[in-house]
Amino acid sequence: MSKYKRNAGTKWTPAQERQLKKLAEENTPTSVIGFKIGRSENAIRSKASELKVSLKPTNQSPYNRG
Repeated sequence: MSKYKRNAGTKWTPAQERQLKKLAEENTPTSVIGFKIGRSENAIRSKASELKVSLKPTNQSPYNRG
């Protein structure tokens, strides 16, 4: 049984695209983004590439987090 909602094959909504961009900017791991949006990690990577959103974490010091 899958831990994701069954969104496979369904069209991405503008709200899901905005959420993907926001979570990527916050350096959220791909697996967590997938869980929150209800998509697989491969779907997240594919859509991020399509939207030209980087999923690579930015170098941030752990001491500067609020």
